[in-house]
Amino acid sequence: MSITTEEELIGMQTVSSAVAYTLKEMRNFAKPGISTKQLDDFGGGILQDLGAKSAPRLTYNFPGWTCISVNNEIAHGVPNETKILKEGDLVNVDVSAELNGFWSDNGGSFVLGEDINKHNILVNASKEILKKAINNIKGGVRIAEIGRLIETEAKKSGFRVIKNLTGHGVGRSLHELPHEIANFYDRFNHDRFRKNTTVAVETFISTASSIAETENDGWTLTGNKGGYVAQHEHTILITGDKPIILTSENDIWA
Repeated sequence: MSITTEEELIGMQTVSSAVAYTLKEMRNFAKPGISTKQLDDFGGGILQDLGAKSAPRLTYNFPGWTCISVNNEIAHGVPNETKILKEGDLVNVDVSAELNGFWSDNGGSFVLGEDINKHNILVNASKEILKKAINNIKGGVRIAEIGRLIETEAKKSGFRVIKNLTGHGVGRSLHELPHEIANFYDRFNHDRFRKNTTVAVETFISTASSIAETENDGWTLTGNKGGYVAQHEHTILITGDKPIILTSENDIWA
């Protein structure tokens, strides 16, 4: 959305703080032995306490407050009582919400406990690539060039990107223009980032797959060639210089 008033800026700051705080607290709450539903209910309780409504529930009637994906799942994992978290799991939590008519989105992958499966190389690459991408975004920059940067940095790190999952505009709804902020160079996309607009920028850094496919539950996404994927996401306000990271409170770069 385009930020034109102080009220709109405060609205985006407030909802962004809510989703960022929820993500941070869910990451702190996660431990081996609990189910993904327990983790999701914990996050849903925080959103409710803050007066926020789960965006995936509101928009898509998603069967959870948040999306929790584990190990080979890329995104949109459905929380359930039988999926028990284990030491060394690669966990992704994606939290998006609506509050007072404003919407924000953020997410992050992390290793639960000790990194016995050596996933942190992938996780750290995703974090650093997102940071570099965001630091290069300002009004007038071509969206495709940020995609090129993400894919180039992934290849330098020995990884690839998921090409059919993208960042997006956010603000007055969960998904707005620009509809696609891709993780690769899309030569057909001539759009540019616009100053004073809010977008959700996310990385999908992969060990093997390049396409996400939907599982039989109709929600969960996994890779077409297996492997693992790390995702990190911030909602930002684009300026004429460095963006303002509205979801910085999630501490994914801490």
